[in-house]
Amino acid sequence: MESLYFEYAACGKIAKRSHVGVAGSGDLEILLEPSPDECARVSIRTSAEGFSERWKALFDRFFSTHDYAVAVHINDFGATPGVVSLRLAQAVEVAQT
Repeated sequence: MESLYFEYAACGKIAKRSHVGVAGSGDLEILLEPSPDECARVSIRTSAEGFSERWKALFDRFFSTHDYAVAVHINDFGATPGVVSLRLAQAVEVAQT
């Protein structure tokens, strides 16, 4: 298991907390919740070690287009970057409704 942590400046708000996905065979779960300050914090627990640069690139890209001050908690069980992006989009959609 590897634990990763990233932080980004952000000021956009989300309406509510959201939870999507399931940490099971080749998938992941994401909990997204409003942050009390102007910062986005990402914490990841993953079974796939050695991919911190890919995770960072994914979140660099995500926060370059989404300015949400959120706390993102991810439990990963080997999801591909495409699945991670899909789950992030789903979490934001749920949080905005």
